[in-house]
Amino acid sequence: MTALYRVGSRMFELGFRALALDLRSQGHHHIPATGPVILASNHISYLDFAFVALAPPRPRREVRFLARNEFFDKPVVGTLLRKLGQIPVDVHGDARASATAAQDALKRGEVVGVHPEGTISPSFVPRRAKSGTVRLAEASGVPIIPVALWGSQRTLTKWRDPRPQRGAVVMVRYGEPYEPSGRTAMARSADLMARIDELLGQVQASYPQRPGPPPDDWWIPKHLGGSALSPEEADQRIADQMAQRRASRRGEAA
Repeated sequence: MTALYRVGSRMFELGFRALALDLRSQGHHHIPATGPVILASNHISYLDFAFVALAPPRPRREVRFLARNEFFDKPVVGTLLRKLGQIPVDVHGDARASATAAQDALKRGEVVGVHPEGTISPSFVPRRAKSGTVRLAEASGVPIIPVALWGSQRTLTKWRDPRPQRGAVVMVRYGEPYEPSGRTAMARSADLMARIDELLGQVQASYPQRPGPPPDDWWIPKHLGGSALSPEEADQRIADQMAQRRASRRGEAA
């Protein structure tokens, strides 16, 4: 592990300790000790990449996560992302540079982390995956490890109070490596999300903490009896947000 990665990891770990977070991992033995592999997880918090990378016990491998390029412009977060060697993605422009960087990392035998959904799911239910993850795996000839996260939405998530809940349990479950198969990229992506969803159900069933009455149950999906947005409500709100951003970019270009 490089010195910069150790420094960045340590800074995140100190932050987790300050918040009294209880970070637990299951199935981390599925991550190979050497060789290239892709970690593909659901996405419910801005800190998911750090939880996926830092949940396994030491000695752990470095993980190069693909992250939105605007996060690299933030003073503190951008510095941490660079120390951890994360890969910036231009989600509103040409993503070929990030795909090439990810392929290069895999060629070097490294671990690359991806959120196949491309954005946080405000309903905390996995959304439909974009095809980039399975295409990356196929182009590089490496396996994918599906990963399920739960509890991380209580730390820092979309459209919620930015103050994290102290003492939250964050669980990360790593599944068995597999190689995508299927007639189309859409089918292969759907299979990946089904594997993640299966792991997620296992983690949710074993999660040790329960919310109080509404509105404290905001982090529990509606189908599990909570008051989170429904997937349909979340999708509509995301669509509205994207439309506003496109209009803003057109206005800036005018």
